[in-house]
Amino acid sequence: MIRIQDLSLPAREDRPAALKSAAAKALGIGAGELTAIRIRRRSVDARKKGDVRIIYTVDVGVEGREEALLKRRAGGRIGPAPAERYIPPKAARPPERRPVIVGFGPAGMFAGLILAMAGVPPLILERGQPVEERAAAVERFWETGALDPGSNVQFGEGGAGAFSDGKLGTGIRDPRVQWVLDRFVEFGARENVAYDARPHVGTDRLRVVVKNLRERVAALGGEVRFGARMTDLVLKNGRVAAVRVNDAEEIACDTLILAVGHSARDTFERLLERGIPMEPKPFAMGVRIEHPQREIDRAQYGAFAGLRTLGAADYKLAAHTPEGDVYTFCMCPGGYVVAAASEEGGVVTNGMSYSGRSGENANSALLAALSPADFPYPGALGGMRWQRELERRAYEAAGGGYFAPAQTVGDFLGRPAAPAVSPTYRPGVRALDLREVLPRRITGPIELALPELGRRLAGFDAPGALLTAPETRSSSPVRIPRDGSRQAPVPGLYPCGEGAGHAGGISSAAVDGMATAEAVLEALGARPE
Repeated sequence: MIRIQDLSLPAREDRPAALKSAAAKALGIGAGELTAIRIRRRSVDARKKGDVRIIYTVDVGVEGREEALLKRRAGGRIGPAPAERYIPPKAARPPERRPVIVGFGPAGMFAGLILAMAGVPPLILERGQPVEERAAAVERFWETGALDPGSNVQFGEGGAGAFSDGKLGTGIRDPRVQWVLDRFVEFGARENVAYDARPHVGTDRLRVVVKNLRERVAALGGEVRFGARMTDLVLKNGRVAAVRVNDAEEIACDTLILAVGHSARDTFERLLERGIPMEPKPFAMGVRIEHPQREIDRAQYGAFAGLRTLGAADYKLAAHTPEGDVYTFCMCPGGYVVAAASEEGGVVTNGMSYSGRSGENANSALLAALSPADFPYPGALGGMRWQRELERRAYEAAGGGYFAPAQTVGDFLGRPAAPAVSPTYRPGVRALDLREVLPRRITGPIELALPELGRRLAGFDAPGALLTAPETRSSSPVRIPRDGSRQAPVPGLYPCGEGAGHAGGISSAAVDGMATAEAVLEALGARPE
C-alpha cells in the first residue's frame, strides 16, 4: 500500500468521499482507481480560526499500479506504507509455576494478555471488583458518600484510567502503542481510537473494553481473581518465593509482575518494610478547573465551534512561572469532575468524560510540578505522605462527607466573581479559600500561571471558572528501580506501570506492561511468533 501524509480537508467538508478524492488527487489518479483506503492518523489544525482543517495520514491501495505510482510520486508526503512492526512473542517452554500479576489496570491487563497469548497464562490478583460491580460501587459513592476502600475510582478492574475518560494519547514512540490502540478497538472502542491524534474511549465504553479483554485472557487460560489484595511479599534467599493474599492465603510464585497502580499506598508501605528499594519521584498536584464547554469550543474553533466533525474541543497548556511550572493534564471535554478517594477521610478529585463528550462543562487538572526537594516528609514515601495530608485537610475543611473545597478563579485571584458553571463534582462542593487547603508551593505557581494561560487560551482565566481541590493522584510519587531485565534488585520481581513509576497514562502503562511481559518470556526462552 501507499502512505499519504498531510492530507488537509476543510472542517466543513470532512467526509469519506472528500478524503478519498483528496488521496486520489495527491497520487494524480481518479478516485475510482483506489481499491482501499485506511485512515492511520487524524488531527485537527485550528491555528487559523477562520480556516479550521482536518489533517489525515492514510494508506491506500491501487491494484496493479502501486509500484509505478511510488516511482513517480514518492518523496515528501508520499511513500510506501510501513509494515506492521510489533509481533507478540511466543514462549519456548512453559514455566513450572505460572507468573503472578498484581493489579489489573492497563499495565496488568496488557502484561496478562501478552503472557496468555504466548502460552504462559498468568494468575492475576486484583484487589477491587469486576468493572460491572465496581461501577455500581462508584456510583453509590458519588450519590451517598459511602466509600468502598477496596473498590472505587482507583481500585478495581481497569485501574484508575477506567474512570478518567480512557484517554490513550501518549508522547512515547514505540511500535507497541499502535498495537495497544488496535486492541482497544478490537475489544469494543470506536474505530477512530486507532487513528485519532488524541484518542479517547470514554468511561462508558471503556467498561466494555476491559471486560472483553479480561474474557480474552481467561479464554487463553489466564485467571483473574477479584477481591484479592496482595498483603505481603515472601522472599527466600533474596528472591521472590510467594505472595500473601488478604492476610490469609499464600501463593507460591517465582515470577511476580507488580502493576499495582499509583494509589496502592498500603502495598508501597509493605514493600518498603520488606526491604524492596524505592525512591521518591517528581509528580504534580493541584486542582481541577471547570469551564463551560461552549466557551472552550469558541476559543479553540471560532466560528467552527459546534461543528459535528470537530466535536467538543480540548486543550493542552503549560506555563513557566518564577515559583514553578504549571500544566494542564487529563483534559475532559464535555466531562465531569469526579470524587476519586480510595482512603476514608480524604478528598481526591479527578476528571472523566463519556464517549459522547456531551456534558455542558469542560474540565482538566491544573497542576504544579513538584520534585522530591519540595516534599515536607523525608524518605521514599515522602510524596505519598504529602498527598495523604492534603487529602485529609480538604476533607476536614469541607466538613466531611467527601464534599470538595471549591473556589472561582476570580475569588482565587482576588477578583470576586460568581461561578459561570454548575459544579459537576458529587457528592458536592463547599465554597472555600483554596489556600486553606493547599500550600503556597502549589497555589503560588497556579496563581501566577492562570493569567498567562488565559492569554494562550481565551477565557481560561475567566473569573467564573471553577477550581475544585485537591487533584493529588496525577501520577505515582514513588519509583521502584529496576535493571535492564526489568527486575527490581530482588530477582523475580518485575515492577511496572504507573504505580511503580515507569509510566504515565493508560497507553504508556499498557506498553510498559507488554514490555515487562516480554522480559518474563525472554527469561523463559521466548521466540518471535
